Amino acid sequence: MNRSLLIGCSRILGLGHVMKTTSAQTVPGCLLPRCSLYTSAKLRQEAAEEAGEAGEETAKQEIDPKKDRSRVIPVEMSIRYLQSSAYKTTYGDDPVWKKYRRNFKGQFPPKKTRKTCIRNNQISTGSPCPICRDEYLVVDYQNVELLKQFISPYTGAILPDSKTNICQKRLRELRIAVEKARDYGLLTFDVPFREYDYSEYYDSQQKKQ
Repeated sequence: MNRSLLIGCSRILGLGHVMKTTSAQTVPGCLLPRCSLYTSAKLRQEAAEEAGEAGEETAKQEIDPKKDRSRVIPVEMSIRYLQSSAYKTTYGDDPVWKKYRRNFKGQFPPKKTRKTCIRNNQISTGSPCPICRDEYLVVDYQNVELLKQFISPYTGAILPDSKTNICQKRLRELRIAVEKARDYGLLTFDVPFREYDYSEYYDSQQKKQ
């Protein structure tokens, strides 16, 4: 059998290398050895596994430290951060969402914010929400000073995401943390008080008697 013809066929089919075979190991009417298809699949699988491992290693090396969110920040550290000079320099006396400007496509902003800003333990967007952009802002029921920034001082309700521009994941965490803080007595809230004119009620009862 012509060896150059075997090499040409193997390169076309992507076999990677040509095995040394004799005419007794070939199939009549076929220019490829019997084990070529099995060898091709095995070589492709090994190449895919090597490429996957190399891709994971390069991905780990290429993660930007500013976008990495794999580190778990304790709540106590977040509480101390809100009282530090670094926080005062960054945000001043305004809430963390005050100076944030939402990035959206088109003329009008969408009704809802994005689902989440963090995927695979790293920031996946160019303009993360006010909570996701700062890793030291931890949403927890114990972090009362942070929760108060997202509660209306007039009604006591949680501010809508159209105003604070936080993502939907952080909004759910915020609602759970606020309700839990109220259950534990860390956040106070006023029960609506209504006044009734009981004279009208008693007058009607006396007339019936």
